[in-house]
Amino acid sequence: MKLTFLSSIVAAFLATSAAAIPLNKRAEMCGQWDTTSAGPYTVYNNLWGEGSATSGSQCTSVNSIDGNVLSWSTSWSWAGGQYNVKSYANAELKFDAVKLSSVSSIPFQWSWSYSGSNIVADVAFDLWTSTANTSDFEIEIMVWLAAIGGAGPIGDSVGTFSYGGYTWNLHKGNNGSNDVYSFVATEQIKSIKSDLLPFFKHLIDSGYISSSQYLRAVQAGTEPFLGSNAKLVTSSYSVSVN
Repeated sequence: MKLTFLSSIVAAFLATSAAAIPLNKRAEMCGQWDTTSAGPYTVYNNLWGEGSATSGSQCTSVNSIDGNVLSWSTSWSWAGGQYNVKSYANAELKFDAVKLSSVSSIPFQWSWSYSGSNIVADVAFDLWTSTANTSDFEIEIMVWLAAIGGAGPIGDSVGTFSYGGYTWNLHKGNNGSNDVYSFVATEQIKSIKSDLLPFFKHLIDSGYISSSQYLRAVQAGTEPFLGSNAKLVTSSYSVSVN
């Protein structure tokens, strides 16, 4: 369609302005595997464990994206299967796989809040590595900012790690497919600006993983076990792999 000169100016202005305006809240995703793209992230509803619940549901929304700073939220209620994770609503960074030995930093910032009743859940990073940059995920590394209502990680405690003014209990276990290392903060951390690389270095220095592993995924979200009318709101989140 041929545009007039004035129409061309208006169209160019709208295109330029739209890139600078934070994204309006998008429709909720309520399907088991629903996803949406938001800047450098893919946001997942991810009801991977809903089959262990006797009842419940979950929906996830992107609230805004401004550059690489994301705001998103997820609302859920789950009953039954008290020892089983029901889902992992999360924001995953899009990046090319890279060897841990080549990573100089993984800076992040995350501010969040939780509301609801009888919540058993965690708020955590889920980080995945593998021997090759195209093979299946092999090692899962979690960094828990909060263990709410008695939620606990897979495996046994194998020590502690002090970093960034916080103490983290390290657990080692296996989920049936992958070795899992979980750093669980001894207190809830609702707002933090830090770097994830020292967690990997601690595992490398302790002989648990190799620096030749490829970092494949950086996800941040919540794993609910039980609760009603629960809502996690991430007011501000960003991460990058350098």
